[in-house]
Amino acid sequence: MKAALVSTKLHHLYRNLIWRSFSTKFAMANSKFEYVRNFETDDRCLPNTWIVVRVDGRGFHKFSEKHEFAKPNDKRSLDLMGKAAGRVMTEFKEICLAYGQSDEFSFVFKRDMDLHKRRASKLMTSVASIFTSAFVFHWPQFFDIPLKYPPSFDGRVVLYPSTQNLRDYLSWRQADCHINNLYNTAFWTLVLKGNLTNAEAEKRLCGTFANDKNEILFSEFGINYNNEPQLFRKGTVLVRDKKKKSEEELEGRLTKDILALNEDIIGDAFWNNHKILD
Repeated sequence: MKAALVSTKLHHLYRNLIWRSFSTKFAMANSKFEYVRNFETDDRCLPNTWIVVRVDGRGFHKFSEKHEFAKPNDKRSLDLMGKAAGRVMTEFKEICLAYGQSDEFSFVFKRDMDLHKRRASKLMTSVASIFTSAFVFHWPQFFDIPLKYPPSFDGRVVLYPSTQNLRDYLSWRQADCHINNLYNTAFWTLVLKGNLTNAEAEKRLCGTFANDKNEILFSEFGINYNNEPQLFRKGTVLVRDKKKKSEEELEGRLTKDILALNEDIIGDAFWNNHKILD
């Protein structure tokens, strides 16, 4: 009995000695090489600023052609973009608003948040990777054809020191949506309904202003641009709404807490109704 007890004690002593030896060597090795951390760049975003992470599709002109997107707008793609953006907002509660159009989405982080210690690289890569994976994951819900190759999105981080700066940024993106969509609507109408070649349609629209494009659409094709879906003309705004809703009111939402809107965000009405940036 005593011999067994001594043997057990010796076994534990031997095991502890081995572990201490291993731990000491590991700690020494770790301290020896951890100097390489000094090469990392401190990319923490300035405090008390609005952080915007924007993702953009890489090579989406080719991607849309290979996957036969409808022209000038493919509702399936836009709805899928909104779905992926909703997944990002679900993952990061620090995002107070998102705005998207075409193949891009901008995510606005609360100015006082400290996620990832406000490191720009962490925020950008996290948002871009989750958005891309969600885009691929939800693809079959919106498209009948399989993906022919993996889509990808790049990202950037921009800081805005004031609320007005942030609103001007979002206004810029929505104005860009309107300008591009009006041109694309006129261009593809000339091609698909006017039987012009791409080069002929481009030449026809060269030097034209918004009024000229509206006139072409209305006088030649009976299209009132103002009657086009707001999804195409205004883009999509995602906001959080935690008020309890009935099953009927929840219909059409991305999640029970995230509401997708296609509204003007350049004027004051939207911001007065949604106290997001206060």
